[in-house]
Amino acid sequence: MHHWKILAIILLAVSATGFPEDVLAEQPNVLWILTDDHRYDSIRAFNKMLHGQEMSALGYVESPHTDRLAKMGTTFINTYCQAMGCAPSRASLHYGRYPFRSGIYGFEYHNNNAQHCRPTLPENMAAIGYQTTHVGKLGVRVRTIEKSYARPHPIYQQSFYFKDLAKDGLCAWGKDWFKEINGVKLDPPIQSLEFFVTPEGKFEYCSLELEKVMPEFAGTAARTIQKYDLLRHYNQKKGKHVDKGMILSGVSARKAGKTRDGYYASIFGDYLKNANRKFDVGSQTYEGVDTSKPLFCHIGFDFPHTPVLPPADYRKRFQQYNYDVPVFDEKEFETMPQQLKKMVKHGFSDHFTDAEKQAMIQDYYAFCAYGDQLIGQSVDAFIEYSQQQKQPWLIVYVVGDHGWKLNDHGAVSKFTPWDVDCHNPIIVVSSDQKAFPADNVVRDFTEFVDVAPTILAAAGADINEDSFDYLDGVDLAKVVSGEQPPRDYVIGESHAVTGPRAYIRTKEFVFSMQTRPAGKKGKNMQWAQQASFKDLDPALYHISRDPGETNNLAFNNEYQQVAMAMKDKLTRIVLGDNRVEVDWGKKAEGTELFRSNFAPGADDKKLEF
Repeated sequence: MHHWKILAIILLAVSATGFPEDVLAEQPNVLWILTDDHRYDSIRAFNKMLHGQEMSALGYVESPHTDRLAKMGTTFINTYCQAMGCAPSRASLHYGRYPFRSGIYGFEYHNNNAQHCRPTLPENMAAIGYQTTHVGKLGVRVRTIEKSYARPHPIYQQSFYFKDLAKDGLCAWGKDWFKEINGVKLDPPIQSLEFFVTPEGKFEYCSLELEKVMPEFAGTAARTIQKYDLLRHYNQKKGKHVDKGMILSGVSARKAGKTRDGYYASIFGDYLKNANRKFDVGSQTYEGVDTSKPLFCHIGFDFPHTPVLPPADYRKRFQQYNYDVPVFDEKEFETMPQQLKKMVKHGFSDHFTDAEKQAMIQDYYAFCAYGDQLIGQSVDAFIEYSQQQKQPWLIVYVVGDHGWKLNDHGAVSKFTPWDVDCHNPIIVVSSDQKAFPADNVVRDFTEFVDVAPTILAAAGADINEDSFDYLDGVDLAKVVSGEQPPRDYVIGESHAVTGPRAYIRTKEFVFSMQTRPAGKKGKNMQWAQQASFKDLDPALYHISRDPGETNNLAFNNEYQQVAMAMKDKLTRIVLGDNRVEVDWGKKAEGTELFRSNFAPGADDKKLEF
């Protein structure tokens, strides 16, 4: 019988009898998994919960390991992220704070010396006795100021970073700063030099800049495009470029298990197997798990973020499926807000050929299916280790730091408050089946800021203490039990690509608007209070009538009462309920704090029209 099925049977049996009280009193090992740019519709279980069918509206998907996780635990199917960009979204997860409370709205580097800053989740876990480990992508751009200089600030006690692995060729693709190639010094060094790594460990570079500096590499970029069948994002007017643009489709240079995500999963397994001793990963030496302490480990998988390069066997299998490409009607531009139109133009893809659109969708879902296998591998190793140590355990799987468009609204990429970009369910599985029952679906609204308080509470922290009063989220176990009243709405704010824009979403409507003019932080913080409705660049979508969110009703007379109520509520929350902005500075050395607090308590989770 498959290991997963055995675990599922054990969990279902335990749900009836419970674990011994002395075991439940222990601090559980915690595995927190996060993927990147991950659409919820790549998961069959989620599609079934939301739409009554396993396949995506676009076509075939597969996710057996995530589906089993959903059977083993509780799925919070209506979870939404707080920012639709990697860095601000991951900051909200690690701090447990909304962007307008942390002051982290985009990809800015920040420091932990500002007055309002509080410890991250892993730092809090370490303080209550955990060993903290990170594998893969982190994306929390925190620094600390020492002697007037903002230095890198590790928030985990030990980290296995992609850049360290890439230098040893433990990946299939990478991008790095190269000072030397083949013994030849590059002056100046080449930044963001893209490379592929063959099964033999040979580096293949893809850079026209490198070809100019070192003529022996002439033609390599074009050959790489052909060898790996790469489709890069390209502008309709400027055309295609061999070494620029996101890789939306292609084949991995290495087989399954030997990609960067593959190494994340295998390294995590090796970390657990090398208990209480050192072990090597490439040229680096690391500490194995310490069995004398409970474990908190965060795995940040890169899939299905670009470059979308599934292993050859997955790619071949998914190429047999034909997908229904999201259709873009240019009439949507007529009512689309300028900020959202800016993003669509930034990632516009509707000019791609039919074959190119098929390829990018096939490879995206193939990449998700490959990643699903790695999720299963990591979870298996974690549960096996915890059971060997006779320790309770908790798994929190956040399916995407945000979503991803596949020609939805005519574009690829993320950054918008449309559902496809910000709807990211969470699965929680626990050896404590009373807290998170098996095969359970919670349909109440939940948010990314709930992850930190959920993990801290499960780990034994009293999140009702004053020291945790900065947390904006709630313990998801309380949502399951019904102790936590349902939210009427979820909120978020992101400044990347679109410019400053916030959203508020109910079960029936979603409203978004520009929150402030672009410019220096701390200036014009209450601009939206005085701005005209038109200048707010508003968007209102009636979800039940327009599930694709294509018809902006913000200026429709029939919807003015709804639009004004949501605008006023959102304004009072994100601009007036303890808003924070910090001019972090180009080197992340700034600490000057600006606050706006004209409506304290506005975020009461209640909204009536």
